[in-house]
Amino acid sequence: MSKFFVTACILLCLITSSCVSHKNMVYLQPVDTNDSIAKVVAAQTPYRVQLYDILNIRVKALDQDAVQIFNPMGEDLLNADSGERAYFDGFTVDLHGEIRIPALGKVNVLGYTTEEIEKILEKKLLEEQFKETANIFVTVKLTGLRYTVNGEVGSPGSNTLFQDRVNIFEAIANAGEIPITGDRKDILIIRQYPQGQKIHHIDITREDVMLSPYYYIQPNDIIYVKPLPQKSWGTGETGMQTLTTIATILTLGTTTLLLIDRL
Repeated sequence: MSKFFVTACILLCLITSSCVSHKNMVYLQPVDTNDSIAKVVAAQTPYRVQLYDILNIRVKALDQDAVQIFNPMGEDLLNADSGERAYFDGFTVDLHGEIRIPALGKVNVLGYTTEEIEKILEKKLLEEQFKETANIFVTVKLTGLRYTVNGEVGSPGSNTLFQDRVNIFEAIANAGEIPITGDRKDILIIRQYPQGQKIHHIDITREDVMLSPYYYIQPNDIIYVKPLPQKSWGTGETGMQTLTTIATILTLGTTTLLLIDRL
């Protein structure tokens, strides 16, 4: 009985340690926090333009022909089937943090939000090219939010989403989701800064992930999902798979011993 009990305990330990627990797979689990919605909103700061970003700038006025020179992409961009057109026709932020606009020359945009850049361009246009009666209206957007996901996801690679903001869940969902063997508690986000790259950690199983400054991804982010140890152990992702693997090993071992005894 004692041998059976010891064997059963060993098997139970192997099963519980090898399979991935339910707690490690559930997103946004409640935590003890009194954070208000206002605090969540305050944590999400607007994105500020960085080097090599590509901006889509459109200028509208009562006389649209008068501002056509500022709209090299024209209406065709709306029907573009890829980001290729935006890459060639957009305004790229150079090493000095500037973009070059027809008739206006170079304009510094580094570190500004798109809303701030709109106001800067409207002011310059009214001062140098038009009068108040022209009713100038400027819109500035990033030409797609490009990011890369590697590691334990369904479809690793680079993606471009044409949205103003993309959170970590949307980014991962567009990469084919995280399988059972992916570590949801320690996702790495490699982010670009003027001084270089920096690695940040984020736990998407916690409800307070929405308070993280890395909850919304930024252009050129690299998201890496690490594999759980269970994947390298190879015993199975669920309790049933682990039990099947152990039973197979025991059967093979027993068969081998019986064959040896008969020799």
